[in-house]
Amino acid sequence: MDIHAAIDEARFLRFHKRLVAACLGGPILAGYVLSIIAIALIGISADLGTTPLETSLIGVSALVGIFLGALFFGPLTDRIGRQAMYAIDLWVLMAASVLQFFVQDPFQLIMARFVLGLAIGANYPIVNALLAEWLPRRRRGRMLGLLQAGWFIGAALASLVGFVMFELFSAGSWRFMLLSSAVLGAIVLIVRLGIPESPRWLLHHGQPREAKSALRAALAEEPGIGHLMLDVGAEPTAAGTVHLRVLLQPIYLRRIIFCSGFYTLQVGPLFAIYTFGPTIVTALGVEQANHSNLGSLLINLVFLAGCIPALMLIDTWGRRPVIIWGFALMAIPLFILGFVPSAPVGVVVACFCAYALFSGGPSILEWAYPSELFPTNVRASALGITTAVSRIGAALGTFGLPFALESWGIGPTMLVAATVTLAGFLLCLVLAEETKGTTLAQASSENSFETDEAGEQSSGSKVDIQSSQA
Repeated sequence: MDIHAAIDEARFLRFHKRLVAACLGGPILAGYVLSIIAIALIGISADLGTTPLETSLIGVSALVGIFLGALFFGPLTDRIGRQAMYAIDLWVLMAASVLQFFVQDPFQLIMARFVLGLAIGANYPIVNALLAEWLPRRRRGRMLGLLQAGWFIGAALASLVGFVMFELFSAGSWRFMLLSSAVLGAIVLIVRLGIPESPRWLLHHGQPREAKSALRAALAEEPGIGHLMLDVGAEPTAAGTVHLRVLLQPIYLRRIIFCSGFYTLQVGPLFAIYTFGPTIVTALGVEQANHSNLGSLLINLVFLAGCIPALMLIDTWGRRPVIIWGFALMAIPLFILGFVPSAPVGVVVACFCAYALFSGGPSILEWAYPSELFPTNVRASALGITTAVSRIGAALGTFGLPFALESWGIGPTMLVAATVTLAGFLLCLVLAEETKGTTLAQASSENSFETDEAGEQSSGSKVDIQSSQA
């Protein structure tokens, strides 16, 4: 049996559970860091006397950092390894979190947030590549999708911590709010200790002995793994190379366009739907201004709930139907809000909940798809590119929304969001591939996959580890 098959056909072991928890810490930190600043800004503005421009730069600096971090550190992760970047990235994030506590002027805070963004942007391709390369194929989609759910967990946790600190210590506690991300980072670091390098990456960099050693140590619970004769195997890329021109090949360029496109078209309207946050808070009876953080917590929990049904369907129904139907159904409540902008609060709340529920499909596939569709030697690079491009959608959603609301009003703005979502549906209808049930090598190969009526792959063989051992 080769190393790739041993990974793909393994049972879901304690090692995998720990690895998922360690990788999940990355998006939880990202959601926390990006959400806690909105709560802290009230105290920051009062203590540091920020101008409107400085306040905006404090908010956007992390997004700029994410764009650059994902774009440049994705390829670096492919070159020096997932494990090395896994640790370096987290130490940088913790250091920048601590520095926020000591800032004395807006510029210092802007720079600290920029460095935080770099670390978060680097973290996306690191954890996705490492997790994808260790997961058994039967659990790969669900566990990769869980990473996106982690972002909403982090955002909800930030809202809860901000609400408690605001209530107990007032807005002046903003330094401790920002410092709290370092505490969360330390917890994640402890969980990550001892996680081995990806055997697939080691093979591609001419280290078969180390790859076998890492595999046997991690999958020690697998019957007979210690005595199994492991071959190097092969993937559809040349070992040891990290050439980004691979991504210019027609099939991979098509996949870059698909992954970057649907990611961007999904996150832009998602920011727009947050416009209804105050309406939802009012409908729930949380009307006091100082309880807005509790409202944010409830909103994030609704979006988190939307990920649950998608996570249950991704490995059974398949990636392609989940993302296509997700985009199609997301557009419906946006069109309703666009055509009936003065709808009763109950209708607005219902539309918001429907959008949040259906957004779970595209959300969990934002990282799952690019983790599967590209070969090991450029996987982190592709993840970095798609993440960086998606930040353009996030920026447009963040900065374009106020101007759209002022110039067009809520109805036309929602119609634009619905049209963008519909464009995501059409893109997925044309370009989405099905990777359910495939090995990682099959999913990332240059062959396109077709599905039969039962939804099973019509290409590629599936090897059972027990029969292989026999």
